[in-house]
Amino acid sequence: MELPDFLTDEQRAIITAGYEHSVITAVAGSGKTSTLAWRIRYLLEQGHDPDRMLVLMFNRSARADFERKLQEVTRNRGLATPEIRTYHAMGLRLYKRFVREGYLPGFSDKILSEQEISYQAWQLTRRLAPEDLADDIRRNKKDFVETATSFIDLVKTTLSPVDVVFEELGYSDKHRYLIDLFHSFEQWRKGQSRISYADMLYEPVMAIHQNPPLQRLVGNKMDLILVDEYQDTNEIQHLLLRYVAGERARVTVVGDPDQTIYEFRGAKPEFILKRFSDEFESPLEQTLSYSFRYGHQVALLANHLICHNTGRKDVLCHSHPSTPDTGIALHESGSDSDTVLEILQQQAAEQRADTAILFRVWSQSVPIELKLLARQIPYRIDAGKGALFSREIQAVGALLTVIAGKLEKLPPEDRLTVARQLLRFPHVGLKEPELEQLASFLSGFGTGWHERLLALDFDALAPMAAKKLRKLGEVLARLQGYGGPVSNAIAVYAEHTDLYEGIRSLALTHEAADERIDTIHGFRDYLKGLDVDATGALQHLKALKKQASETASHGVLLSTIHRTKGLEWPTVILPGLQEKYLPYSPRAEDDPRAFMESERRLLYVAMTRTRKQLHLITRPASTQPHLDGDLGPSRFIPELCFPLSAELGTWLDQRTAGDQAFRANSPLTQVANRYADREAVTLEGSQQDIKACGAPLWARDRLSHAIFGEGVVISEDDSSFEVRFDSGETLNFSKKSAHLYFTVVA
Repeated sequence: MELPDFLTDEQRAIITAGYEHSVITAVAGSGKTSTLAWRIRYLLEQGHDPDRMLVLMFNRSARADFERKLQEVTRNRGLATPEIRTYHAMGLRLYKRFVREGYLPGFSDKILSEQEISYQAWQLTRRLAPEDLADDIRRNKKDFVETATSFIDLVKTTLSPVDVVFEELGYSDKHRYLIDLFHSFEQWRKGQSRISYADMLYEPVMAIHQNPPLQRLVGNKMDLILVDEYQDTNEIQHLLLRYVAGERARVTVVGDPDQTIYEFRGAKPEFILKRFSDEFESPLEQTLSYSFRYGHQVALLANHLICHNTGRKDVLCHSHPSTPDTGIALHESGSDSDTVLEILQQQAAEQRADTAILFRVWSQSVPIELKLLARQIPYRIDAGKGALFSREIQAVGALLTVIAGKLEKLPPEDRLTVARQLLRFPHVGLKEPELEQLASFLSGFGTGWHERLLALDFDALAPMAAKKLRKLGEVLARLQGYGGPVSNAIAVYAEHTDLYEGIRSLALTHEAADERIDTIHGFRDYLKGLDVDATGALQHLKALKKQASETASHGVLLSTIHRTKGLEWPTVILPGLQEKYLPYSPRAEDDPRAFMESERRLLYVAMTRTRKQLHLITRPASTQPHLDGDLGPSRFIPELCFPLSAELGTWLDQRTAGDQAFRANSPLTQVANRYADREAVTLEGSQQDIKACGAPLWARDRLSHAIFGEGVVISEDDSSFEVRFDSGETLNFSKKSAHLYFTVVA
C-alpha cells in the first residue's frame, strides 16, 4: 500500500504495525485521527473483515469527525468500513441483548431526559437533605440539583460502593444525604423501568461482572478494536472494553496521559499508563510525538513543565518542521485584568475573536469581565456565568443600595428583593417563612433598616439568629451614609458579619466556597481600582449591566481550562499563574503529589491549546503572601524554564540550514538537550537543576527552620504546610509568615 509523503515515520509505523495489542501515546495536535483512519484503511486492504472491527469514540461529535476522516482516506477504494460507535451506543446494544437473554429487566425505550433526572433529584434533595440546608436549597435549587445529578453519574463510573465514592469526592458531612439520595433515585428509576445514559454502561457492565456466562456471551466476537482518547477512560469503560475484547481481539488504544484532566468525572491516567498493559498482554508501545499545532517555544515550555510529573510516559512533544512559529510571553503583573486589557488593546478587532482567555476557576473571570465591559471590548462567556449576574455580586449590589441611602427611591417589590439578598448575605439563620416575614417588614421602610433590625426582640429568637441579626444591624448602622471608598465598606461588612465563614459553612465543597469568596474579592478589587463611593459604584454597575445585556456573538472568549478538551485558538491568554489558582490549593485529605501532578496536567493542556501566541500572566517574584489568599507566583513558573524555552525556541524558529550549534545564555536542561538532539543541534552552555528554582518555600524538598533545624515538607493546604523535622518532630506553619523563619537547604 502506497502511503502519502506527508506522513511521519511514527505515523507510518503505527499504520503498518502487525496484528497485536498496542498503546499509542499521542501528544496534543499530533494528527492521531488521520493516523487511525490510515491504519484502518491499511488493515482493510490487508483483508481484515470490517464486520469484526470496532472503533470506539468518546462522544458523537468525535465519532462524526472520525467518520468524515475515514471516508476521505478510503474514498474510491471500494472498501467496506467498520462500524464506529460511542461507548454508550455499544453499551445500549449489549443492554438490549441482556434483556432478551433474561439477565436484565426490560426498560422503556424512552431514555430518561436531563429534565426528568433533575426533577427527581430536586424532589429527593428536598426530602432527604438536613433541615439546616433547607433555606439554602430553596434559594440555590440549580446548584443542589446539579450536585445530585453529577453524584449519581459519578457513582456509575465505577464499581465502588456509593459511600466509598462519596468519601473519595471529599464532600462535607452535611451532604451525606447524597448517599441515600442515590439509593432512592435508583429505586424510583427501576420502579419506572427507565434508564439514563449512564445506565447504558453501568447496568450491562455490572451484569457482566456478576454473571460469568455473560462474559462468554459478549467476548471474542471482534478481531480488532481501536479506542480513541483513552486517557479519559473511567473504570466502567475500561471494564467494558476488557469484556468485549475477550482473548481474541487485538486492541489499540490512543491517548495522552499528560492530558488527563477529567478525574472529577472518574477518568484516571492509570488506565492508559498501567492497567491496559497489565490486562492486555505485552502491548506494542508506540508514539506520536510531533505536534502540528504549536511551535518550538511552546513545545519546550510544555516539556519542561510536564517532565516534573512521575505518573506519565516519558514522551517529549516536538514541533513538526511544517508547524508555523508560536510566540510566547510571560507577564509578571500585580493585576491580571490590567494585563489582559493591555494584550487585547494591542490586537486588531478580528484577532480578538480568535483569542481565548482560560481560567482555572470561574471566579478568576470576574475582574477581567468587568474591565472588558467598562472598556466596551466585546466578549463571549457561557450562559449563566456572567460576573454581574452571580448571586454574590447581586448581594453586594443590595448592600450598596442600603449604604448609599437609595432604598426610598425603589418600588416596594425591589426593596423586598434587596431585603432578601441582605438577610442571606451571609444567611442570618432564620427559617424561610421567618426570613420572608422579616424581609417583607423591612421592605415597608425606605430608610433606617439598621434601626428596625436593632429594635428586634432578640430574646424571642434562636441564639444564633439573634447574634447574626444584631451584627447585621450594627454594621449597617456603622456604614450608614459612609462616603469613603466602597471597597473598604465591603471589607468592613464582610469582617463584621463573618461573611466568608457563613459562605464556607453552607458550601458543598472546599472549591465551591473558594469560588464564591473569590468572586467577592475580585469584585472588591475591581471597585478598589475605580476609587468610588457606594453611589458611584451603583451608577457604574448599572452602566455595566446595560452593557452586559447586549450580548456579543463575537469577541474574545472567556472559558475554563476544563472546557477546552480538543479545542485550539490562534491566541491563548492564561491569567492566574499563582499559588492558589494554578496550582489550586489542595485539601488536607488530598494526596499532595497526586494533586500537584493533576494541576500540572491542567496547565499543560491549557498551554497546548494555542497555535500562534501564548500569554502567561503571573505575579512578580517579590510578591509576599496577601490577606486575600494571593500567595505569590505559581511554583510551576520556574518549572517552565521560560528564558531557555524562549531563547532556544526562537533560535530554532529562525535558524538557517547550516546552523547546527547554539550557545545558550540561560542555563541548559536535560529537556533542552534531548529536544536539540532530535533537531540535530549541539547545545553549549552551563547545565542547571530545574527542579525547584524560584518555587515557594513549601514546594521545596528540604527546608531549614531558624529554631527547629532541617526537615521535609510532608503536606499542605490552602493556608499552611506541615514539616517533619530531622529531630522526628512534625509541626504546622502558616504560609503567610514562612519567609520569616525558613530558608531552603541546597
